[in-house]
Amino acid sequence: MVTIVNPTIDLHPFGGRTNPCSRGCRSADVSNFRTTPTRSALGAVTGLLSGCAALAVAELVASLARPQAGPVTAVGGAAIDRTPAPVKDWAIRTFGENDKLVLQLGIVAALGFLAVLLGLLVLRHRRAGAAGVLVFGVVGAAAALTRPDADGAVDALPSLAGALVGATVLFLLAGTLTPAPSTAGDEGAGAGAEWNRRGFLVAASVTAVAATGAGALGRALAVRRGRSAVASRNAVALPVPASLAPPVPAGAQMKVPGISAFTTPNRVFYRVDTALVVPQVDAGTWRLRIHGKGVTRPRTYTFRDLLDRPLIERDITLTCVSNEVGGPYVGNARWLGVPLAPLLREAGVRPPSEGGRGDQLVARSVDGMTLGSPVEDVMDGRDAMLAVGMNGEPLPFDHGFPVRMLVPGLYGYVSACKWIEDIELTTFDAYDPYWVRRKWARRAPVRTQARIDTPKPFARPAAGLVMVAGVAWAQHRGISRVEVRVDDLPWQDADLGAQNTNDTWRQWSFPWRTTPGGHTLTVRATDGTGTVQSEQRTRTIPDGASGRHSVFVTAG
Repeated sequence: MVTIVNPTIDLHPFGGRTNPCSRGCRSADVSNFRTTPTRSALGAVTGLLSGCAALAVAELVASLARPQAGPVTAVGGAAIDRTPAPVKDWAIRTFGENDKLVLQLGIVAALGFLAVLLGLLVLRHRRAGAAGVLVFGVVGAAAALTRPDADGAVDALPSLAGALVGATVLFLLAGTLTPAPSTAGDEGAGAGAEWNRRGFLVAASVTAVAATGAGALGRALAVRRGRSAVASRNAVALPVPASLAPPVPAGAQMKVPGISAFTTPNRVFYRVDTALVVPQVDAGTWRLRIHGKGVTRPRTYTFRDLLDRPLIERDITLTCVSNEVGGPYVGNARWLGVPLAPLLREAGVRPPSEGGRGDQLVARSVDGMTLGSPVEDVMDGRDAMLAVGMNGEPLPFDHGFPVRMLVPGLYGYVSACKWIEDIELTTFDAYDPYWVRRKWARRAPVRTQARIDTPKPFARPAAGLVMVAGVAWAQHRGISRVEVRVDDLPWQDADLGAQNTNDTWRQWSFPWRTTPGGHTLTVRATDGTGTVQSEQRTRTIPDGASGRHSVFVTAG
């Protein structure tokens, strides 16, 4: 007699069939479940949900405490602080003013990837996975505490609170994915070996809704907090300046298509700074303190105090030290502000040439940024100011509302402190500001530069007469000459637009009679002292790029 045994189906003594996993195969089935792609995917989802919950709670707490203490902002700021200068230059060249957005997206993407890994880890090691979330919370808290504007333990709270919530959520969600042990001999043992589908779906849904709600509430609180600053800016009525800017000469704006506007509109004026979150400062509560070694009469000013003083209006071109040869980080605006030198003298500050005890003014921003300016340059008679207006309106938040500092002729990183709240008299030997600690020069007068705005690189102009045009600048020295060279032919003088002041850029144009084929167009400028723009090409670090801008075009 031959007995046939079905390995997957057995007959119940009372008839019917039993679940094949109600006996010895239960543990093997559970083991298979633990490694199935479906369960791995659910683990990844668990990690992402936990990460979202952690970030949402952290940002909510930050909106209640201090927006700059949020984990993405804190970690991003710490990353900026520790990024080598060449990498920063590459980011600015590659991403332009979107570099901060790219950094934030990169941080979020990295956190998402790590959340997925922790979600997979927690399937096998629940406590280790949850502990991993706490570790990232500690990292975020440490980053917040090392920021230059850190406000003590308060800045650690968002990251720690978010990590605690994220770890709890991860641990609880992982519990619903763990098969419950069954009782031997129980008919329902097979069901007991399955993960809790309903429990997971309910817990995941609650987590998603709660995280979304926390994120929305945090955003609403942040907007509410910013409303007072917006309202204070909207309420500002800029006074009529005691000293008006000279009228812009009619010939300062050349009528050449493609050339930069003489006055750069606020909406397109370049922005380069390290603030991932633009500070929104209420002008009503803002204060400026002037103090330091050698300051015999320390002063504190309100925004109203500044508006009540005689104001000056000036056209001044600003340039960022990160601007490559031919780059976009330069712009010209009409600024309204309080002359800085009289404020300093009222506090007892004197330049070293008059026996003063300090040679550096360290300006501090509300976000902790520090910039150092030579006292001699600020007090040598140039129109250094604390600006309150830009192109006829209060400063935009992106450009330093309520008050920023400007010193014509110096790169922004040593002169143009946005959101300024403190000026300290010290010495270059005693203190290195933010960028100097990162190997940039202590003193940074703007280099003479010229840029070709039109034609653009690799353009294909038609045969005939083509207008080559652009701008040149050498703030506080002015531009006396611009020359253009086609290929290796001799330099030829360009036509200059009318000079407004020595502190503004100057437009130029050159009529070029094309010949067919590819050509390289190069420009150079001569400043008001007679110094010709350097031919030597250098990097932006440590004190600004040098070299001559050129473009390659193909004429028809």
